Amino acid sequence: MKTSFQNRHGQKIVVLIDEAPNQKGLAFVMHGLGGFKEQPHVETFAKAFLENGYTAVRFDTANTIGESEGKYEDATVTNYYEDLEDVIDWAKSQKWYQEPFCLAGHSLGGISVALYAERHPEKTKGVAPISAVISGKLSEETKMYRGTLEDWKKTGWQIRESKSKAGTILRLPWSHMEDRLKYDLLPGASKLTMPVLLVVGDQDDGTPPKHQKLFYDKLSCKKELHIIKGAPHTFREPVHLREIKDIFSSWIKKID
Repeated sequence: MKTSFQNRHGQKIVVLIDEAPNQKGLAFVMHGLGGFKEQPHVETFAKAFLENGYTAVRFDTANTIGESEGKYEDATVTNYYEDLEDVIDWAKSQKWYQEPFCLAGHSLGGISVALYAERHPEKTKGVAPISAVISGKLSEETKMYRGTLEDWKKTGWQIRESKSKAGTILRLPWSHMEDRLKYDLLPGASKLTMPVLLVVGDQDDGTPPKHQKLFYDKLSCKKELHIIKGAPHTFREPVHLREIKDIFSSWIKKID
């Protein structure tokens, strides 16, 4: 079922709900920067939850290339995180809402769900930050950004073509990185008391395995780290999607 509501800034947020017939859990699933709720990897996370009896809620944040309102150039960690909070608050009035719930997110969605779990551990049954941004500072050090940082600062813009929607040009201002630098998952990692699932591709040059290991080592809860051989930052190949779905399904069963 697809529906919409307005976030705290009056922007329309489009939500896709896959309701489990005999619901035993609830999961919120987030895309990454410049992503959208129908991307294959986002759909794969949701399907794994649905097939294990969880109602799965996907949504397009504001300021991306999905169906919600806003401009990509206004995308920030702050807006992603606020939209996650707003979706959860909206969901509280729905018949399928229940706590504690699970959270899963990719990249910028990954840092958002992990931040939420750090701040609201009592509401979070399990959290899966996939290929997650660990901190703004670490982002600056990555191969993906290191070579372009000076030009980005100088011109004020990072310009690239979307790999998920061919022909879509994505323009991101330097203010995005200034916002990202405010966030860091490492100091609050000890607050994660629920099971945590980390997955990353070994070819990821934006949120590389070494960053995920830094976060993993800070965790004192039940935790898993899976590194997908041959996979880049965004999972698109069927073989990688199958592996991720199997990992998710196994993890969900352990939570239950």
